[in-house]
Amino acid sequence: MSQTHAAAHAAWADRTSPLDFLRQVETVAEADIRKLIRDPIELLTRMIQPVLWLGIFGQVFSRARAIPTGGLRYLDFMTPGVLAPSVLFGAIFYGISLIWERDLGIVHKYLVSPTPRSALVLGRAVSSMTRSLCQTILVYVLALVLRVNLRFSVGALVGVAAAVMLGSAIFSTFSLVAACIVKSRERFMGIGQVLTMPLFFASNAIYPLSMMPGWLRAISVVNPLTYQVDALRGLMIQSGTSLFGFAHDFAAMLVAFAILVAIATRLYPRIIT
Repeated sequence: MSQTHAAAHAAWADRTSPLDFLRQVETVAEADIRKLIRDPIELLTRMIQPVLWLGIFGQVFSRARAIPTGGLRYLDFMTPGVLAPSVLFGAIFYGISLIWERDLGIVHKYLVSPTPRSALVLGRAVSSMTRSLCQTILVYVLALVLRVNLRFSVGALVGVAAAVMLGSAIFSTFSLVAACIVKSRERFMGIGQVLTMPLFFASNAIYPLSMMPGWLRAISVVNPLTYQVDALRGLMIQSGTSLFGFAHDFAAMLVAFAILVAIATRLYPRIIT
């Protein structure tokens, strides 16, 4: 992109009204959501992982009674810890679609348009939120089959939806940052595999923070997944509680999202260089 074009783009973006900005975010998100509507098989295949975790791992460890869960059945304790990583695993590979669209020339068209870079990033985050809500419904259905003690008050359901969408936005944006850095599908797949398991195990998804060694607990407190699971556990499960408090959980996730959006917005044009 030439300096003249970049300057014109920046000047146009500065004049963009909040309503125009929201429309641009909606347009980017809609283009991504249409792919999901045309190919819903992706969502169904992502259900395999929650089925394995809840149907096998959860059932076995419920019998073992080896993990202190504060009075909750282990299956109840684990269900939010399965929902959140399901969102993580779906969102963390979101960046590969950016690399694929770059190879098709779609990203070039977005970048030469006057749409602000932040709108491009947020539009993809909104699309990822939609996918995560579909995954949430599927996990709820599975949890009902397994007789997990779910909470169904309106406030709880709204809170769960908010936590799931925010977590999805965080990890999909993180994925975009990774895609802008590695720029290759092969490298991205390797990076995605490297990132997902440490994020998962350095959280409170399948065991409480009190069981962790000190060094791992120190990592977990800067892991956004920890706060997403903590919020979901307090909102989703009857008798479940939030260790940090809901305000702390959502504030931590919002800060992480804001930082990642700022980084992704700055790096986005690098995907084509």
